[in-house]
This record gives sequence, structure tokens and C-alpha cells, in this order.
Amino acid sequence: MLEPIYPTVLSVRRIPNADEAVLRAYGADPSRHRSLGLVTVDQDDPTYVALDEATKHAPVDVVYARSFYAGSKHASGRLSGEILGVLAGADPDVVEEGLKALVRCLEHDACFYDADGKGTIAVFPHVISSLGHYLSAQSGLPVGAPMAYLVAPPIEAALALDAALKSADVRAVKVFPPPTETNYSAAWLSGDLPSCETAAMRYAEIVVEVGLRPREV
Repeated sequence: MLEPIYPTVLSVRRIPNADEAVLRAYGADPSRHRSLGLVTVDQDDPTYVALDEATKHAPVDVVYARSFYAGSKHASGRLSGEILGVLAGADPDVVEEGLKALVRCLEHDACFYDADGKGTIAVFPHVISSLGHYLSAQSGLPVGAPMAYLVAPPIEAALALDAALKSADVRAVKVFPPPTETNYSAAWLSGDLPSCETAAMRYAEIVVEVGLRPREV
């Protein structure tokens, strides 16, 4: 059983009536959006999942979501973390509902796992059973479709992705080879829910196996 590495939500703030210049700067549409909700977290990929979750619970849009270079250990400040995410909505109430769903997801669902028992290799073998509007648009998959969201360090990810694709009836929707902003590698796989779950499990198994045997003799 892999031990979870729970993300830390570093900041959650609201701008109830944002200036038009701020709205536009962060990708919002002033004709539809008035309020913003901003979060920083020390894990980026769980936050992308949580931002997508917010769109399932409130009429909000993810207008900005970017990972920071080199990850949270090299953040620009105490509250910077690894990612800034911004939700936009027509009023403060809908943004508040989106933020609540986002934080719940980070506290109870989406997180990295310790793959080597030492905290030196982390893996994110996450399955989204039903995509929201944000990751649906990013992946090109329909809203409500399942998706395996897989992340690991570079060599572990390459081997694990190959094994995951061979383990179930899934296809690669998007592959993010290294270096990404945090120097990890990621992939999004589509298929039915059981196939996505099988592929994610196989992905995690291979990451663990590579950590145990990094060099084949």
C-alpha cells in the first residue's frame, strides 16, 4: 500500500469584484466574470484535478492554472507553492462554492504517493471517474468521461506509461515528456473506468519497481 503525500493548500483568497484589468490578465471574461478565487498549493497535478472538480459543483471557469518552475521546494515565497489556480464566476457565491469543492478534493481525494518508502520518488496514479469542464477542454474528452491522470519522475514515467498502455484497453490522449515545469513527466489516458483504473494501478506498480531496481543487471 503506497503512503499518500497529502497536498498543502497554502493560500485561498477571493476578489469579490475584480478590476477589469485583473480579470483580463488572468484569462477571465469581464462580460461573464466578476469574481475570482485564487489558490496556491504545494502539489500541482492534484490541484489541476481539484480545479476540474470545482467546475462540477459550481458554475465557475478555470481561467488560470500554471505550475511554477522547479517545484515547491524552489518556490518564490512561503505561500507560492507549486501552482497558482484561479477560478472565475459571475458572483462571489459561485466562486465560494467552487473553492469549497476544490479544497475538499485536495483534502480527501487527489494527492501524490510515496513510491519508494523514502519520500524520494513520488507518483500520481489518479483516476478521474467523470471529467468536469476544465480537464474535458484540456484533454479533448467529453464532459463526464473517465480519465487516468498519471505522473512520475522522468525514467519511471517512461517505463510506467508503456506498461500502463499495454495493461488495459486505454489510449494516450496527451503525453507530457520531461522536462515539464517541475521536471516530472505526465500522461492522460482514456478508456472506460475499469480500464483506466487498471492502467493507473499498473503505472504505480512500475514506478515502484523502477525505484527498487533502477539498474538492470
